[in-house]
Amino acid sequence: MISRRKFLTQAGLLTTATVFSKDLFAENTHFNKTKIGLQLYSLRDEIPVAGLNAVLKKIAAAGYNTVEMYGFNGKNGFFNKSSKETAALLKANNLIAPSGHYGIESFNDGGQQQIDAALTLGHKYIVIPSLPDEMRKNLDGYKAVSEKLNKIGTACKKNKLKLAYHNHAFEFEQFAGQSQTGFDVMLKETDAALVNFEMDVFWIVTGGRNPLDLFKQHPGRFKLWHVKDMDKVNKDLNTEIGAGSIDFKPIFAQAKLSGLDYYFVEQENFSMDSNESIKKSNSYIRKNFLK
Repeated sequence: MISRRKFLTQAGLLTTATVFSKDLFAENTHFNKTKIGLQLYSLRDEIPVAGLNAVLKKIAAAGYNTVEMYGFNGKNGFFNKSSKETAALLKANNLIAPSGHYGIESFNDGGQQQIDAALTLGHKYIVIPSLPDEMRKNLDGYKAVSEKLNKIGTACKKNKLKLAYHNHAFEFEQFAGQSQTGFDVMLKETDAALVNFEMDVFWIVTGGRNPLDLFKQHPGRFKLWHVKDMDKVNKDLNTEIGAGSIDFKPIFAQAKLSGLDYYFVEQENFSMDSNESIKKSNSYIRKNFLK
């Protein structure tokens, strides 16, 4: 059986040194390549201490102009800030939030609070960030999830929003006696006109899949990306973009095939000061992607 590391090397996704062409996006002009985003979850530990406004200031100062939100609660808004207050903080820091993560359970009653919050913040996409364990125990569970996503996607479309689902690695686990994975089922059973996908590159690679194959098999469905690098020593950890083992060059070269609209740096753990880390990732992307 081929090892995961050998597979990734053969797939061209692991390198000892990642080199980017300056004209990488020359043909991929369907999205605004000057918009570089950060998933707010990266700084989740700092929000309770410093407050949302201070963290947004930090993101903007690090060179980002786009942020993907998370943390909405129907009772307390975004970290005890109402949607209007949060929108004002984004504007004050010259940030836009084209997407946000909202739990699938929050749509059990139709999700109008989530939709209203998304509209107030100027989202284009509502993203379902994960699934609870009980919804992913077998392929029938994934079929039920797909049906639910189609319903949420319909509600989003009625409100001039788009829906996307963010993957982890668990969607690629094989069930005994089954050739399909949960992710295969979701791609097949969801309506492409209603449900898009946010590709988390780190988790795709962790799950043993090749992002390029998914683009070819399902062109145009991966409207959002999480750009998250893999530590060269400990494959369970993230690292700054360009410092890890994932070669993003062939991935970004297929942005048009993916259907990419927005991408967000995300890092779930830091080995250096978080401020320096997000600056380093931003600088690397600007130097290699945006010129």
